[in-house]
Amino acid sequence: MLRRRLARIRNQVRERLVTAFVEKHTPNEVAASFSVGVFITALPTLGVGVLAFFVLAALFTRVSKIALFASVVILNPVVKWGVYGASYSLGQFLLGPAPNASFDSVSLSMGVDVLTRLWVGNLILATIFAVVGYGGALRIVNEFRRRPDDEDQQPPDISVDPSSSHE
Repeated sequence: MLRRRLARIRNQVRERLVTAFVEKHTPNEVAASFSVGVFITALPTLGVGVLAFFVLAALFTRVSKIALFASVVILNPVVKWGVYGASYSLGQFLLGPAPNASFDSVSLSMGVDVLTRLWVGNLILATIFAVVGYGGALRIVNEFRRRPDDEDQQPPDISVDPSSSHE
């Protein structure tokens, strides 16, 4: 079941990136747009990330809108909960446990300490995801653009000219 889900996500990303490939953007622009999208999507923005996408797309003509929005497929809301858990764990590993934090006594006074650990870990993971996303998208874009056009992929014309005879 997990393999099928991963294959479906991979195919969705590939389809969106292929659409971005035919845009008039350089491979670096497509990869950078995807990378920025992955970075923003990985952050706990509570939906403000999508607003940031629209602002970036409106302000910068070099942004590939399709590649930017394709990142949402990878870090969809279901996956983000795992990212948040890993982010908090990484932040806690780096900064130590939040003082007086326990499941028995949850209070708002722990909020800053917990959010600090979440954001530190999340910024590190988002950066890693963005770098990996850039490399993967750049590779896919370059491979796609190296392919010959559909016309070149047609088999050669082997029709026989009736006016010529082979004896």
